[in-house]
Amino acid sequence: MPLVRRRRPLLRAAVVGGAGYAAGKRAAGAREAAEPPPPQQYAPPPQPSAPTGGLSADAVARLKELAELRDQGILTDAEFEEQKRALLGGGQ
Repeated sequence: MPLVRRRRPLLRAAVVGGAGYAAGKRAAGAREAAEPPPPQQYAPPPQPSAPTGGLSADAVARLKELAELRDQGILTDAEFEEQKRALLGGGQ
């Protein structure tokens, strides 16, 4: 009969452990149901960034003017390139 004595403490430990686990889960579920859910936090939509490359409408219009002046012979090719470089590259 030594086998019966060993089984009972193991069985008792399993029952106590299982009951404690079940009670803890039930209590946690009751706490979650009692508390209101936290408000949803949404990130604001990203702001559209200003175009970093490309030319503005004024710069394009100025380039067209310079090209017309060069085509009419008022500006030389060197003067046109100098003005274009100043307009596009900031004088680099």
